Amino acid sequence: MHETDIEHLRLAIEVAQRAKEKGNHPFGSVLVDADGKLLLEAENTVITERDGTGHAETNLVRLATKIFDADFLASCTLYTSTEPCSMCSSAIVWSNIRRVVFALSGKDFHEKMSIEVTLRLSCRELFATANRSIEVVGPMLEEEAIKVHEGFW
Repeated sequence: MHETDIEHLRLAIEVAQRAKEKGNHPFGSVLVDADGKLLLEAENTVITERDGTGHAETNLVRLATKIFDADFLASCTLYTSTEPCSMCSSAIVWSNIRRVVFALSGKDFHEKMSIEVTLRLSCRELFATANRSIEVVGPMLEEEAIKVHEGFW
């Protein structure tokens, strides 16, 4: 864990708060290059866009792959307020992003918010099936990350 990881995770949580304020599910993600420079931010847009695939990480991957090539993305880190779901983890694999840092674990999110989930696969489990190595760091800052969900679900 690096101080820059904490800083970027806190930004992802702020992005999640902005999504919540717009009426969307409170999830947020940011993309950072190898030097720690912020490249992109993305919120969850499931409700406002009426798109079940509008998760923060998937939205971020869509933006990133339009701008950057796969070789560049391999050197980037995706920071996210909550552990990526199976759909988002798959998008991360296809994008070639090789490092993911998350604040709140999916397991704790589902347990603390009493959310029923149909796909109970952690990002680590999914990434382990990929044909490339993806570093995963997390959970970190769980107490801060869970606060954005309070009062929403």
